[in-house]
Amino acid sequence: MHQCSLALIDSVISSLCRFCRIETHPILKGKYIQIFLWSACIALLFVAYTFGLSYNPPGFYLDESATAYNAYLVSRTGAGEFGPRFPLLFQFYAGSSATYVNPVTIYLLALTFRFLPPSILVARTFAAFWMFAACLLLGLLAKRISGQLKVGIIVAATALLTPWFFEVGRLVWDAHFSAVTVVLFLLAAYHVQTKASWTWLDIAMLAGSLTLLTYGYFSGRVLAPLFALGLLCFAASKRRLTDIIKTWLLYAATLLPIILFNRSHPGVLTKRLYEVTYIRPGLSWKETASEFVRRYLEDQSLYALLMKGDPHPRHHVQGYGGAIFFATFALAIIGLFLVLSRRWREPWWRFVLYGLAVSIVPGAITNWPFHQLRLMSYAVFLLLLTVPALEWLLAADAQRGNGILVPDLPRPGRLCILGLLLTATFLQAVDFQVAFWRDGPKRQFEFDVPYKAVYDAATAQPNRPIYLQDGMWGPAYMDAFWYATVEGRPTSEFIRLADQAKPPSGAIVISSNSSCQNCEIIKRSGVYLLYKAK
Repeated sequence: MHQCSLALIDSVISSLCRFCRIETHPILKGKYIQIFLWSACIALLFVAYTFGLSYNPPGFYLDESATAYNAYLVSRTGAGEFGPRFPLLFQFYAGSSATYVNPVTIYLLALTFRFLPPSILVARTFAAFWMFAACLLLGLLAKRISGQLKVGIIVAATALLTPWFFEVGRLVWDAHFSAVTVVLFLLAAYHVQTKASWTWLDIAMLAGSLTLLTYGYFSGRVLAPLFALGLLCFAASKRRLTDIIKTWLLYAATLLPIILFNRSHPGVLTKRLYEVTYIRPGLSWKETASEFVRRYLEDQSLYALLMKGDPHPRHHVQGYGGAIFFATFALAIIGLFLVLSRRWREPWWRFVLYGLAVSIVPGAITNWPFHQLRLMSYAVFLLLLTVPALEWLLAADAQRGNGILVPDLPRPGRLCILGLLLTATFLQAVDFQVAFWRDGPKRQFEFDVPYKAVYDAATAQPNRPIYLQDGMWGPAYMDAFWYATVEGRPTSEFIRLADQAKPPSGAIVISSNSSCQNCEIIKRSGVYLLYKAK
């Protein structure tokens, strides 16, 4: 049994290594040929990763429309729907629904729209690209930590298959960008943590990755300062402490724009805080602390992690299972045990333990239980903890007693365990993909699919302008503006009604209310209406 397992694992790993180490073939010695073949392999993998983006998820959710529409406007004018050119934060939606979002994703998508026409497929491919990049970079980090290409391949492949990454990577708003910002910071931190002193380039790289994390997604405003504090894990000398302080100062300087923005727009940032968290003025610190502890423990629920996932269908296909595979979690637990028992003296792994603990904070301060988008960094650290487990399982018996990896089982036994875990990962990945493609397109309501039907019916009418009325289902006028942009239709054909305003008699109206008064209903689609005002 052990010999068979050993032969099987060695065969699989050797095949992967021969596939990836293409320079071993005499015909492929040329540097440019190697680059070409690597690029071709990654491109083919990305095509497979993005298969089906045109219909799963279906439709286009309101926040996705707002992100894509503002990005398109920036690509043409430099300004979003509201405010000045190249703003620090973007206002989404008008009236009482107004909120401000981070700029990084919008500017990057705007750059994409400078070269490609606006469409749902382009926008979703853009989002998937950044999650795909995060998974590959996580594999690169694993390879650098372990010094083994096979470990990097396993971690990258596991990340690409993990439901948590796969599903969030198909949503077109700034949540998909949070994983890559966390991984970029970890790459920067690992690069500098072994150096006796940090150059200004090292410091700028660290501070820049923290800045990108801060301006990338809402949770980054919480995580980046916590990660900056965690750099103290590397303060092994006075010189290193000085370098960390320099990093803090440079990072603090990059926060001045958002501080000034908050001063000139009082209440903007706190409004978002009050919308998504339980933190309120007048709430005692004891009540806040008690709720935080409850939420923190709730977000570590194994039932949510392994069996249910995010309860919102938009973030996770319901009925399939958890956000992460059982085998991946088992590897993370093995890695956690190895770090706690054998490697806790290493500054890097102390930082990873610290990062794992604080990565739950953005979810713990908000109202939604196990919110996968706000807990993306938690997924990154769980995958990172599989590295010491893979090192142990792949270690040769000759490494026994070297003070780093001390395998307690013969190598055939460890490879057998690894083979079982990788097989379980593959089987659960197949099960997830079957469920995702079976049930994913059914999420009609969650992705505003019914809105397109009333939009098409409205644009088929001769009446102009078409009035857009926001109701209990949100500022759906943004969907109309986005669909008009995709079709090349002037947005001047549409007029958004102010809050509580009534359309003129005879006007046709697309409404996000489920009912209307003094009207003639032309079409009803889901929760949306197309009607003629009387």
